[in-house]
Amino acid sequence: MSKGETIAQSLKERFDYGQNPDKTEGGELISSYGCDHMTADAEFLLSKAKYKAATGREQRRDADVLCYQIRQSFKPGEITPEEANRIGYETAMRWTKGKYAFFVATHTDKAHIHNHIYYNSTSLDCTRKFRDFIGSGRAVRRLSDRICLENDLSVITNPKLHSKGRFLHYGAWLGTARQPSYKEQLRLAINEALAKRPADFDAFLRLMEASGFTVKHGRGGVLSFLVRGQERATRLRATTLGDGYDPEDIKAVIAGARPIPEQPVPVPAAPRRVNLIVDIQERLRSGKGAAYARWAKVYNLKQMAAALQFMQEQNITEYDQLSAKAEDAVSRFHSLTEQLRRTEADLSTTSELMGAVVRYAKTRPVFDGYKAAKYSRKYLAEHEAELADYRAAKATMGELLGGEKLPKMAELKEKRRQLAARKKALYADYRTAQEEMRQAVAVKANIDHLLGVTDSQRKKEQER
Repeated sequence: MSKGETIAQSLKERFDYGQNPDKTEGGELISSYGCDHMTADAEFLLSKAKYKAATGREQRRDADVLCYQIRQSFKPGEITPEEANRIGYETAMRWTKGKYAFFVATHTDKAHIHNHIYYNSTSLDCTRKFRDFIGSGRAVRRLSDRICLENDLSVITNPKLHSKGRFLHYGAWLGTARQPSYKEQLRLAINEALAKRPADFDAFLRLMEASGFTVKHGRGGVLSFLVRGQERATRLRATTLGDGYDPEDIKAVIAGARPIPEQPVPVPAAPRRVNLIVDIQERLRSGKGAAYARWAKVYNLKQMAAALQFMQEQNITEYDQLSAKAEDAVSRFHSLTEQLRRTEADLSTTSELMGAVVRYAKTRPVFDGYKAAKYSRKYLAEHEAELADYRAAKATMGELLGGEKLPKMAELKEKRRQLAARKKALYADYRTAQEEMRQAVAVKANIDHLLGVTDSQRKKEQER
């Protein structure tokens, strides 16, 4: 995805559409959604004005974005201009989810047919703006690959990221590792300065300046830092940088009252799901109609494309590799399930034992009084509930300990803490393994259907 266009004139500079709204004199095909490609620049500007009037929000003129562009190319000789335009339209619709106006221009002036997709940065209802995000180029590439696979078209399996112009492709800019954001750079610099053990807060600020950061003092004692290449300074506060990065927190670290704050761990994106294909013939026999059959064919095609994309991403080229991956995923899931079950059982036993110990300690003085009263019936009648709790707690302790020595309460608390931490870690692995198993099994089932591998054939292979 390219950078957003900041001026309306860029649209007219790139394309001379002519008079025909569907096909230009140069042979380019154009389709649109929610706008007229002949007046798209004016419509996009009008939607920005409506957005400002509806929300009261406005961006700086030099930072505002009129529209975004996606370029989509196809292998020479593999597709017609009409089909390329249709695929570009579908790509734009699925990328914007129908919430943003767009138009697709298909060019045939090169050896490879390619699309230029322009979509408005302001939504159709003029209440929100599209925000480009880190990794958007990869996301739109994955979507384009998925649609191409659904239409039996080639995709680039190992794209080489390069750029000959002034602006680097996002992947080339990243290099071998993702470049840290301004906030991450600032947090790292703060931690490095604190690690040098400054004598006071002023010494800390001097260390920040020595490392190349500009310190800005605002009204009310507000502190901000400006990173190299940054236009707007980043304020020193927890709501901006995360927990532990308030000025008071920094002073507490300098005084030795708290440790150096840890870098926040980025949350991974949610995994893509692959679903099982539909048995169309079985559904038709159960009473479904022709409309359902048409939907199911498209649905199955999308799921097969997702399965093929999964195999490409996992570098799976042989059926045996896919079978082995599915078996490993199932085995890992069942292993983690058993570990989680045992951990939960141990945690439940430890918690129950701790509860029994507490009840036993509370009711033991009552039993001692009952014993001192020589098991008086009157004392028993007065303290019957407490004595019943005592006997129940003692019986529970005997059953749970199984003849072993009762640990100290501090040991039981530490054991419970460790078991709770292990349970939490196992749950995270369990959920990941569950999704990996579900996806691997679904992909294998879809590939089996594609290859015509039936249940009877699978049983014979297992018997062999």
